[in-house]
Amino acid sequence: MRSPSDHHAYPTHWEADVVLRDGGTAQIRPITTDDAQRLVSFYERVSDESKYYRFFAPYPRLSDRDVHRFTHHDYVDRVGLAATVGDEFIATVRYDRIDARGMPAAAPADEAEVAFLVQDAHQGRGVASALLEHIAAVARERGIRRFAAEVLPANTKMIKVFTDAGYTQKRSFEDGVVRLEFDLEPTDRSLAVMRGREQRAEARSVQRLLAPGSVVVIGTSRTPGGVGRTVLRNLLDGGFTGRVHAVNHAFPDDMERLEPEGVPAHRSLRAIEEPVDLAVVAVPAERVPAVVAECGDHGVQGLVVLSAGYAESGREGRDRQRDLVRQARSHGMRVIGPNAFGVINTAEGVRLNASLSPQLPNPGRLGLFTQSGAIGIALLSGLHRRGAGLASLAGIAGISTFVSAGNRADVSGNDLLQYWYDDPRTDVVLMYLESIGNPRKFTRLARRTAAVKPVVVVKGARHTGSAPTGHAVPTTRIPDATVSDLLRQAGVIRVDTVTELADAGVLLASQPLPAGPRVAILGNSESLGLITYDACLTEGLRPLPPHDLTTAAAPEDFRRALAEALTDDASDAVVVTAIPWVGDGSARALATAVREAAQTSGPGPAKPVAVVHLEIQELAEALAGTGGEPAPGTRRIPAYPAAERAVRALAEAVRYARWRQEAAEPGRVPEYDDIDEAGAAADIQVLLAPAEGTRGGAGEGTSGGAGEGAGGETGDGAGDRTSVGAESGASGTAGAGPGDDVSPGVELSAADTQRLLARYGVSVLPALPAPDPDTAVRAAERLGFPVALKPTAPHLRHRADLGGVRLELGGEPELRRAYAELTDYLGRPEELGLVVQRMAPRGVDTVVRAAIDPAAGAVLSFGLAGAPSELLGDTAHGLVPVTGRDAAELIRSIRTAPLLFGWRGSKPVDTAALEELLLRVSRLVDDHPEMVAVDLEPVVVAQHGLSVLGASARLAPPPPRTDLGPRHMPAY
Repeated sequence: MRSPSDHHAYPTHWEADVVLRDGGTAQIRPITTDDAQRLVSFYERVSDESKYYRFFAPYPRLSDRDVHRFTHHDYVDRVGLAATVGDEFIATVRYDRIDARGMPAAAPADEAEVAFLVQDAHQGRGVASALLEHIAAVARERGIRRFAAEVLPANTKMIKVFTDAGYTQKRSFEDGVVRLEFDLEPTDRSLAVMRGREQRAEARSVQRLLAPGSVVVIGTSRTPGGVGRTVLRNLLDGGFTGRVHAVNHAFPDDMERLEPEGVPAHRSLRAIEEPVDLAVVAVPAERVPAVVAECGDHGVQGLVVLSAGYAESGREGRDRQRDLVRQARSHGMRVIGPNAFGVINTAEGVRLNASLSPQLPNPGRLGLFTQSGAIGIALLSGLHRRGAGLASLAGIAGISTFVSAGNRADVSGNDLLQYWYDDPRTDVVLMYLESIGNPRKFTRLARRTAAVKPVVVVKGARHTGSAPTGHAVPTTRIPDATVSDLLRQAGVIRVDTVTELADAGVLLASQPLPAGPRVAILGNSESLGLITYDACLTEGLRPLPPHDLTTAAAPEDFRRALAEALTDDASDAVVVTAIPWVGDGSARALATAVREAAQTSGPGPAKPVAVVHLEIQELAEALAGTGGEPAPGTRRIPAYPAAERAVRALAEAVRYARWRQEAAEPGRVPEYDDIDEAGAAADIQVLLAPAEGTRGGAGEGTSGGAGEGAGGETGDGAGDRTSVGAESGASGTAGAGPGDDVSPGVELSAADTQRLLARYGVSVLPALPAPDPDTAVRAAERLGFPVALKPTAPHLRHRADLGGVRLELGGEPELRRAYAELTDYLGRPEELGLVVQRMAPRGVDTVVRAAIDPAAGAVLSFGLAGAPSELLGDTAHGLVPVTGRDAAELIRSIRTAPLLFGWRGSKPVDTAALEELLLRVSRLVDDHPEMVAVDLEPVVVAQHGLSVLGASARLAPPPPRTDLGPRHMPAY
C-alpha cells in the first residue's frame, strides 16, 4: 500500500470544527498513519452490535492489516475522516473509489463506497450526519459524483442518516442487504436539510450556555470585589435557580463555603462531585489554559471567559485567543468571549445573571446581543430606565436573553440568530455589531429570522475599514453603504445609534406592525403636532393633518380622539403628542386614557400607537406600566421625549412591515431561452486558462474547512488580455482595497467581454478603434453616421466632464475636426485610445456593475452615471441572484430615480428593459462565479430599449463558497 506521500499531502483544508445535535462540538479531520492506536482504542469502545452492523459479521477486534488499511490513505481514491473530541475518535467514515463492477478503482471512475462507524456513547448526537456532509464534499472535490452504501436492514439508524440527507438516491434490496446509491450533487432539499440541522445544533449550543443547571465561577476572590466575586454576587442576587460553586486555588484547604454568600467553595474544579454545565472564567489570561483543561476533563459544557489580555492586546494575545478556542473545542465546549461582559437569561425557571450587570433585568420580549461590554451596559441601563416593567409582568423594555460576547472568538451573533429564530420568549432581536465575520451566513440567517420577527442592528466601526481590535474575522472590502443595502435586502432594520436601537426595539416589541405609511397625529400642542408632521414627511411617511386638541384637553379628550383615530380607515398608525398642563392634570390619568383607547380600538387590524411627550416623565413611566400594576392584558405604549425619535422608530416599523409582506411572496429569478450557459462556461474555461496556469499556492479545493484561500498575483499576460492582481473592482461596490488578497485573473479585452455578455443576451454597441483620422472616418462609414468619438484611456474613460467626448458627429468634416480638437487638447492618439461608436438613442445614462467580495458574495449595483451620483454615493446594491422584484427595487431605491420616471415633464424611460438587463447580468455572475467583476458603463436607457455603450469584465478562479459547503464553525 502506498503512503500518503506517494499521492497528495495531508489536506489541512478538510479539517473542521462542527456543532453537533446536542450543542456540543467535535473536530472532523483526515485520518493519518499516526492514528493507529487511536483507531484501536476507538474500536474497543464500540459495541459488538455496532461492529456487526459495520462488517456484517462478528468482528471483535481489528487485525494489524485492518489498522494499516484504515489509517493509510492516498486522500484521492481512499479517504478516511474521523470525528474527535479531545484526543479520542468518536466516529469514523471512509470511502473507497470503485468501478462499475464494485472493484477498487482510480479516476476517472466517479463512484465510491462509503461506510461509517460511530461509538455507541455518541450515537444520536448527529455525528454521522455531519461526517456524511464532509465526506461528500471531499468526494466531490476528488471527482466522485456518487456514493454507494450497503447496510443491514436492522441498522435503521444508519439507513435514516442516508435517507434523511436530502440527496437524490436509489434504493434496492439483494441478498439480505439494503443497497443505497445517491448522487452527491447538492439539491435544494439536501441544502435545506443541512441548514435545518445547522440551526438546531447551533441553537442548542447557545441554549446550553443560557440555561445551565449549575454554574461555577472560577477566580472568585476571597474578599469582596473583583470580577469573579462580582459575578458570583450577581448570580445569587438575580435568583439563579440552579446550583452555584466558587473556585479559587488560593482558598484555604479547610474552607468549605464562601461567606457571606454561603456557596460551596473549592480549590479546584476537580473537587466538585457533581456535573457542572457552565463555567464563568475570571482568572488572568496566562492561567486560563489550565482552567480550560480542567473544565474539559470535568465535562463542562460551555465557558464564559471574562478575562482580558487576548486579541485586543496584540499579536501574542491573538495567538492566545486562537489557542483558547482550539482547546475549548477539542473538549466539546463553546466559548463566549474572551473579554466578555457576560450572559443573562430572565426566564422564570432560570434567572441567570452571569454577567457584570448589577441587576437582573425584568423579563420581556427583547433578545440583546452586543460585541461591546460598554455598549451592553449602556443598553441594559437605558432599557431599564425606559420602564422595565413590574416583576410580575413582562415590561415594555424587558429582556428575554442578553449576550455580550467581547472578542467573540467562538459564539457570535450568527449563533444567537439561530437561537432566537424559534425562541418563543423573544419577539424582537437587537444587535450591536462591530464586525460581521461571515456576511453571507449573517444575511442568510437574518433574512430567515426577519421573516418571523424583527432584527434591529446598529453597526459600529463603519468607517474605519477594519475590524475592531480583538475581532479575528475575515476582512470584507464592501463599503458601508453597500452593507446597509444588503442588510435592508435581508429585512434587517439598520439604525445609526444605540438610542435608535432601543427606540425601535421598544416600539416593535409592544406594538403591532403598521399596515401602511399613513399616520394620524393628535395632541394638546399645535406646535408639537407640526414638528411631528414634518418628521413624518422627512422619514417618507404620509401624515394626516394634525388634530389639535388644544392645551385645555383633558385625558378624556385624548381617549376619545385616539379611539376615533384608531377606528379611522384613513390611518395606519397614531402618534399622540403631549405637553405639560398649565393647570390641574394627571399624567397617570392621561396614560390610563391612552391605554384604554388603544385596548378597545374596535374591529379591523390593530394599529401601533406611540406617544411623544415633552418633560412629562411620569407619563412615560405610567405608559410603560412601572408606576402601578395595570390590569392583565393591558397594552403598553412606548413614549419618546422627541418627535423625531418616535417617528423614526415608527418609520422603521413601516418599512419592515412592507418587507415582511413582500417576503411572504418572494420574487422569481426569471429564465431566458436565449441564454447560452454552456457556451459561456466554455469561453470562460479558455479565457481563464493562462491565469490558472500561474496560480500556485492555492489550497486544494474546499470542503468548507480551514485553509481556504487563493494564491498570489500572476505575472503573465494572455494575448490581448491583461493579467491583474489586486485590482479595484466596481467603484462603490465590492472592489478590492489596499492590502487585500485578490485571486489572480485576467482583465478581458473588449471583444472577449462582448462575446461573453452576448451569451447572456446583453449586446454592447460596437466601438471601432481610431488610431488616426483616416481610420476614424472609415470606421464611421462602416458604422453609419452620426457617430461619437471618445477616448478609452483609463484616466479619461467615462469622464465627459473633461471634454473628451464628441457626440452627434454627422459627417466626415465634423469627425476630422473633432479628432483634431481632442488630440490637440488631450494628447497623442496612442495615449488617448480613441474609438468611434455609432450614436445611441438619447436617454438617461446609468451604470450597472457586479463584483464579488470573498466574504459577502456577488453584489449587483445600479446607479445613474456621472459625477453627482458618485459624489452623493447614490448607488443601490443587492445580493446575487436578484429576483424580478429585487431588480425593480434596485432601480427605484436610488435618490435620483425620478429622472427615470419622467421628472420635470421629461418622458419616462424603458425601466422594464433596464430591469431585464439587471437580471441578465445577475444570472451571468451567479451561473459563473469566475466572473468576479462586470462593469457596464454607460448604459443609455431610452424611451424604448437601452444601449450598452461600454463594458469591461474580469475573470478569476472563483473564491471558496463556504456557505454551500458542509457545516463548520469558523476556523482558527
